[in-house]
Amino acid sequence: MADSTSQARRNVEVPQGLWIRCVQCGNMQYRRILEEQLQVCPDCDYHYRLGARARIAQLNDAGTFEEFLPDLESTDPLDFTDRVTYQDRLDKVKKQSGEKEAIIVGKGFIKGRPLIMGVMNPDFIMGSMGAVVGEKVAAAAERAMSENLPLLMVTCSGGARMMEGMVSLAQMAKTSAAIAKLDESGGLYIVVMTDPTTAGVAASFAFLADVTLAEPGALIGFAGPRVIANTIKTTLPEGFQRAEFMLDHGFVDRIVHRRDLRSEIARIIDYCNK
Repeated sequence: MADSTSQARRNVEVPQGLWIRCVQCGNMQYRRILEEQLQVCPDCDYHYRLGARARIAQLNDAGTFEEFLPDLESTDPLDFTDRVTYQDRLDKVKKQSGEKEAIIVGKGFIKGRPLIMGVMNPDFIMGSMGAVVGEKVAAAAERAMSENLPLLMVTCSGGARMMEGMVSLAQMAKTSAAIAKLDESGGLYIVVMTDPTTAGVAASFAFLADVTLAEPGALIGFAGPRVIANTIKTTLPEGFQRAEFMLDHGFVDRIVHRRDLRSEIARIIDYCNK
């Protein structure tokens, strides 16, 4: 009897995907607990990347977010092909992610404070910036000016989208100009840098905020650390380009745990409205 019971226990199959091994501390975490913790490891505080919709739900008061420009989609201005055509790549990632582009913009409320926000989506070609991302960032800045509301950008990107070539690089100037107009109008601009915020996005609208926040451990910079190390042929400091390193060197204003972002953003808006 005991043998049959032991055998039955050994034959029980645990459903796949219930547990996940933390990429930082290596501990096994129950996926539901990880979701309740906003995708932050309860043992080591490692911040996993969040999709745009999950981020919007986490930041906004329930049911308050109203998206605009939801139907803008990328074209293929260069008829680009590498391993596959750019159009095929777009079709595949749209199906996988359920989104049409790498950023979602809209109006929301954080603890009752109205604002315009843009949230980049790491699930869409690593949040890369093409013409549509640039257009949406510029439109969000214009909407913030017209409604006299703060603008919040949550950045998560590998940089400019190479499949759009110079069209993509031109978005650096376009988004920077839009943020400059917002600044001239006296508008408040807040950026939350998440992992990673790099390359063309970092070199344009991400680093132009009045207040720059970062999540713990986020990779922030232009060229990646491996590229820099290989170029200058030297060993980089420990933690180079991570949020904590950037805070020490004055590139971000504060590192904020994901659970505290709503309160911190609301506090900044209140302070700047005094």
